Amino acid sequence: MKPPAVLLKEVGFIYPGQNSMCIKNMNLEIDAGESFGLFGPNGAGKTTLMHLMTGLLHPLQGSISLLGKQVKKHDKTFTRHFGFVPQEFSFYQELTPAENLEFFGAWAGLHKSQVKIRTNEVLEVLSLSDVRNKPVYKFSGGMKRRVNLAIAVMHQPEILFLDEPTVGVDVETRHAIINYLRQLNAAGTTLVYTSHQLNEAEELCNKIALINRGRIIVNDHLDTLLKEHQEDGLEGLFISLTGSDICYFE
Repeated sequence: MKPPAVLLKEVGFIYPGQNSMCIKNMNLEIDAGESFGLFGPNGAGKTTLMHLMTGLLHPLQGSISLLGKQVKKHDKTFTRHFGFVPQEFSFYQELTPAENLEFFGAWAGLHKSQVKIRTNEVLEVLSLSDVRNKPVYKFSGGMKRRVNLAIAVMHQPEILFLDEPTVGVDVETRHAIINYLRQLNAAGTTLVYTSHQLNEAEELCNKIALINRGRIIVNDHLDTLLKEHQEDGLEGLFISLTGSDICYFE
C-alpha cells in the first residue's frame, strides 16, 4: 500500500521567545495525488506548517513524513521528492530564468543533459521562453512568480508545496499558473496549497483543512464541508467556522 504523501503525528512547534505553541498537537494525512488546501486567518499557522513540512523548521514534538520518509533538514535525498514555492521570491535576481533553472536543476541532482531538457520544457510551459536570457530583476511581479514556480517544478517533484503562489499577480498570470497546477495534479503530482484567493482555491483544491490558532478545525472534501455547514462557498465557510471576517485572511 502506497504511503501518504504527507503525514503529521502530534506535531507541535513554538518560536523562540513565544509563550505558547503556534502549532498544537497537529495530526494531518494527505493522500498521494491529492490537491489539498490549507486555509485560515492571519497568524493561524499556515506558513509555519509549510516550513515544518519542507524541513525549513523542525518540530518541537511529534513527527512529519513525506512519502513514508521522515522529514530531515538539509538532506538532498529527501528534498528531491518535493518542490516548494514560498511567498518570497526564491531565485537570483541578477541571473536569467535559464541560468536560475540550470543552477537549481544541478543543485537538485539532475544530470547536465536533464538540466538542458527540463530548462527548455519548463520555460516553454510557463511562457518564459521569450525572456529566457533576460535578467530576472527586470521582470514584472507576475513573471517573477512564474520563475518561482519554474524552479520548484524543475526536478519533477512528487509533492509540490505552494505558499501563496499567485500573490500580487495579474489575472492572466493567475489563470496560467492555476491551469498549470491543475495539469500537474492530473498527472499525479500531489499539491499542498495555501492562498487568500478563495475562488482560486475552490477551482484547485478537492480537499481542504481549515486552521485556526494552530489547530485544524475541519479537514474534509470541500463539497462535503459546504453541504454539511450549508454554505455555498469557501468564504462563507471560513467565516462560519473561524468567526473571522474575510478581510483578515492572508
